[in-house]
Amino acid sequence: MVEATLIISSKNYSAWSLRGWLMAKFVGLDFDVEMVSIDDADARAELLLLSSSTLVPCLLHEGLRVWDTLAIGEYLAEVKPEAQLLPADRAARARCRSICGEMHSGFNALRSALPMNLKRLHKGFKVWSNAQADIARITTVWRDCFETYGGPYLFGARSMADAMYAPVVTRFRTYDVSLDPVCTAYSHTILAMPEFIEWDEAAKHEPEDLPELESEF
Repeated sequence: MVEATLIISSKNYSAWSLRGWLMAKFVGLDFDVEMVSIDDADARAELLLLSSSTLVPCLLHEGLRVWDTLAIGEYLAEVKPEAQLLPADRAARARCRSICGEMHSGFNALRSALPMNLKRLHKGFKVWSNAQADIARITTVWRDCFETYGGPYLFGARSMADAMYAPVVTRFRTYDVSLDPVCTAYSHTILAMPEFIEWDEAAKHEPEDLPELESEF
């Protein structure tokens, strides 16, 4: 019998679903997945950045219902402490929480200008200045982490931070964003994770499309 159920929406479009799913995978949680159709009005609004849906991702575990990706991450860190979803060192843990919180509440220009879409590749995509500022901040965060913790993940070993920033890696791939060698290497590390490959393959076989996110930019 599985331990939990994770409610998600589109694997192709939903960055928050990917984050929650990766966190559950990282800690070794035995879970089933329940999909909310993108035809659902609330899920659709969340994917189009028109609202913050409380539908997805949502973790059902031991009679509890935990929604919001950061809350799911903190919960999983409590129930599966041996997986070290948060770093063991207090200073690293504080920094991890800080950059996860920054991703959770910020980078709105990047989200709107470069929506997640794993099925597409836009070669030579023009990234405008507001989104470029977000990209510059994200890559600074990554380089600072590598300088301090040595890689190959943001805090050495895999953590909540890597799940939080994984959808950004997919955006950089989709929109052909040029990165420095350090950030390129990190992107390759994320894209090569077996968990991400599993998600990516499933996303590419999803039958549903969201026309608003399928136009040529």
